Amino acid sequence: MSALPPRSALNRRAVLGLAAAAMTLPLAACGEKSDLAKQAADGDGKNYIAGDGSVEEFAKDKRGEPISFEAPLFSGKTVKAEDYRGQVLVINFWYASCAPCRTEAPVLKELSAKYKGKGAAFLGANVRDEKETAEAFERAFGIAYPSVRDIEGKVLLALSKYVPLKSVPVTVVVDPEGRVAARILGAADKSTLDTLIKDNIA
Repeated sequence: MSALPPRSALNRRAVLGLAAAAMTLPLAACGEKSDLAKQAADGDGKNYIAGDGSVEEFAKDKRGEPISFEAPLFSGKTVKAEDYRGQVLVINFWYASCAPCRTEAPVLKELSAKYKGKGAAFLGANVRDEKETAEAFERAFGIAYPSVRDIEGKVLLALSKYVPLKSVPVTVVVDPEGRVAARILGAADKSTLDTLIKDNIA
């Protein structure tokens, strides 16, 4: 009968095995692209799945009822969906350590500046971070528009028909009547989002 390896060797192998598993988990969460809605319904609610950049538009006669929510901004003020009626509202779901969120941040910064006071407004919905982390991200990327602290999911639940629960980032374009006009799963492409905004400005 062969001798068992020393206890220290067993411990070292266990640690290495756990480390390897830990490194593969983020890759699986961020790299999977198929059946996003099903994946969002699975798991323990802590992992988020990056989308593939797919875009879905909704014809005017197929759009649902106007969305409604009330949620706190990181500034401490409260914002309502109804505050944005009469203009296009771009809602971006994000959190600071999300790599695709960092990729799309310059796009959101540029387009929010382009359309400020010109028929469109931007609103972030942070699904994970506390105030200090979220504000550090906004400073780093020069994001000037406000974000809701949506850890309790008030905005997310209002858009549950359009936003998979654990798919981040997601950008939703809301028309001036408050109805969802389009959705981007994954990092927003500049020209695509620009076109969606233009098409929905009254």
